[in-house]
Amino acid sequence: MSKAVKKNNTVKLDFNIEYAPAPESKASAKIQPSYDLFINGKFEKPASKKYFDTINPATEEKLSSIAEANATDVNKAVKAARNAYDNTWSKMPAKERAKYIYRIARMIQERAREFAVIETLDGGKPIRESRDIDIPLVANHFFYYAGWTDKLAYAFPNKKIQSLGVAGQIIPWNFPLLMAAWKIAPALATGNTVVLKPAETTSLTALKLAEIIQESDLPPGVVNIITGAGATGAAIVNHPDINKIAFTGSTDVGKIIQRAVAGTNKKVTLELGGKAANIIFDDAPIDQAVEGVINGIFFNQGHVCCAGSRLFVQESVYDIILKKLKDRLSTLIVGNPMDKNTDIGAINSKQQMDNIHKYLRIGEKEGLEMYQNNCVLPKKGFFIRPTLFTNVAQSSRLAQEEIFGPVLTIQTFRTDDEVIEKANNTPFGLSAGVWTDKGSKIFNLTTKLRAGVIWANTYNKFDPTSPFGGYKESGYGREGGLHGLGAYLK
Repeated sequence: MSKAVKKNNTVKLDFNIEYAPAPESKASAKIQPSYDLFINGKFEKPASKKYFDTINPATEEKLSSIAEANATDVNKAVKAARNAYDNTWSKMPAKERAKYIYRIARMIQERAREFAVIETLDGGKPIRESRDIDIPLVANHFFYYAGWTDKLAYAFPNKKIQSLGVAGQIIPWNFPLLMAAWKIAPALATGNTVVLKPAETTSLTALKLAEIIQESDLPPGVVNIITGAGATGAAIVNHPDINKIAFTGSTDVGKIIQRAVAGTNKKVTLELGGKAANIIFDDAPIDQAVEGVINGIFFNQGHVCCAGSRLFVQESVYDIILKKLKDRLSTLIVGNPMDKNTDIGAINSKQQMDNIHKYLRIGEKEGLEMYQNNCVLPKKGFFIRPTLFTNVAQSSRLAQEEIFGPVLTIQTFRTDDEVIEKANNTPFGLSAGVWTDKGSKIFNLTTKLRAGVIWANTYNKFDPTSPFGGYKESGYGREGGLHGLGAYLK
């Protein structure tokens, strides 16, 4: 926030205000020294006998040791899921399945504070985001799909529907528990069983979810959660007894999965990278649009595939938009993710931080104008200042490639057709935002922008009833809503 300071009859905004620390307590987070694999309803030691550390990216301190699953462990998990599918879950009345899913949702609500704290400690995102967005959405997804479980005939009228079998699910590090809910809840609602692998840097909340699944008395083998890195994910993708692969992650890995399942009968949904266009017209509510841009790229550290990382501003309002963006950028607080004052927390890993720094150097070499928040970064941990680049060419690597960090490129446009052409000139097509006072302009752009999700006069709004997914190299298939159910049915 800022305050007005009067000096020599002029008023200047002072952005260097220090807030008293307001840290969230860690007391509610019960993290074990080590975690095994969750297979067939119980925690088991890995066949590999290997463990890896998961750390707090804000402090670089070790949080726990996580089991590393190998192909033997994957096979054991798939066998447990197949047995549960054949003998229990697919035969259970739908209304009974709904009770289990509903119970899991309620238990997540009851332990919401613990989940939020662990998500922030393990992932680096601000506690406000974990507490107010991630965990409530997790519970809502389980509630939503619990409601559909015994109503599938109404969801897909005049169709004969049947579950697929065993679903192999691989999720990323940016929304660890939410991505798990996106995938597990519809799979269970449609009668499938699950083998889930979380990202190796953010496994803790998925393993805490395994504790809830165990406490909910869900039949053994219905949900199996195994941890590891790329080799573990590859073993899931290549396992012959898996019927469905659901993957959220990078486009490069998505292409590898496509090639791996080609020629098999596996059903696949891929939710991959993005390079979203956020478009501000001259008739837009300016202050609302500026705040929406900040929310779309900086409050989540740019760690969402649908982050509005490309800003297009109509020329007549470019100067005022840029000034307001710079002023607002100067107020953002970068630091301890557990502090409720923090706007931008830690980058999830050193590898990701180094990748963002690489793109900042590319921007400088391309001759782009860079503006950064001048805050003092913590001495330990992985932190990046929020950054704007102006004078960006359409061919710039920063405008074409996914950075996955708090970096915003800004370009101008004059006409609707020009901005549509520029916005679509990318390999990706996951999301977009449009800011204007005219409904006709919104509908014109929504029919012409090649993006799966388009927000109008807002950004990054999610709801379990709404489908989410992209075009082109952003993947195919949809999650959420009725579309999310259909992805797990024949």
